[in-house]
Amino acid sequence: MSRPLLLTCLALAGLVAASLCVGAASVSPLQLFSDPEGVKLLLLSRLPRTAAAMLSGASMAVAGVIMQLLVRNRFVEPGTTGTVEAAMMGLLAVTMLAPGTPILGKMGISAAAALIGMAGFLALIRRLPPEEPLMVPLVGIIYSGIIGAGTTFAAYQADLLQYLGTWMNGEFSGVLAGRYELLWLAGLVAGLAYLYADRFTIAGLGETASIGLGLNYAQTLWIGMVTVSVVTAMVVVTVGAVPFVGLVVPNIVARIMGDNLRASLPVMAGMGAGLVLASDVLGRIIRFPYEIPAGTIFGAVGAAVFLWLLLGPKPRVR
Repeated sequence: MSRPLLLTCLALAGLVAASLCVGAASVSPLQLFSDPEGVKLLLLSRLPRTAAAMLSGASMAVAGVIMQLLVRNRFVEPGTTGTVEAAMMGLLAVTMLAPGTPILGKMGISAAAALIGMAGFLALIRRLPPEEPLMVPLVGIIYSGIIGAGTTFAAYQADLLQYLGTWMNGEFSGVLAGRYELLWLAGLVAGLAYLYADRFTIAGLGETASIGLGLNYAQTLWIGMVTVSVVTAMVVVTVGAVPFVGLVVPNIVARIMGDNLRASLPVMAGMGAGLVLASDVLGRIIRFPYEIPAGTIFGAVGAAVFLWLLLGPKPRVR
């Protein structure tokens, strides 16, 4: 086990222990494992909430690095390319037109909308000059804003703004056993990306170079797009969007471990899980016994890191 992976696992273990012990209910750590009411609280709320935060963070971190390799730009992630906003638009559409649709059906429609939104972004950036890499995230933010504005207008007309607010902020206070299991599927889809890690790494060299190395570039592109879309839709449907995870985590890990995706992907997943879980724990502590959504905390920190990545020192070439 590499040192970064070991340190990530140790930090994650500490955060899991903190997450299980921190909450509005005044239950001591010993009661969680000995008192019947404490055990019930642990199984119905604390463990599902901890698992949901970890799965959301790990999945979005993996989706972010795949997005960056497909676009060949370090400053993009699903939340800055219109993918999250398109997923919310699809979810809003099915909520308005067919509110009785099962959760898997809503997720499928949301994933299809996210896929269409991502395809639109890829079509846009093909027109940008390659020597202007900062244009890509700027166009993505504008593109996301346009889709988000249309979604907000539709939600306002249908009196569904409260739903949209829930989907826009990753929030884990409502997670209970039986209401988050879709995230295990998101984790599985993200985990399957490990099987294609080498292909995604080669795809990051560009279409011409990839084809020259014998890669089926079109197939790899579609696999990556479907992976990102499905993961994004599952997270948005279950807990709401957690911004900047897919941007911050891959950039931090790449500066430490380089661009070998097969070696760095487990660390990215672990760091994404840990940072989202840490945001959720902080959200429970800052205004105890009230809570601040984890997406709000990570969004504030992630925005600062995003600016540092844009304006700060460049990483050393490895």
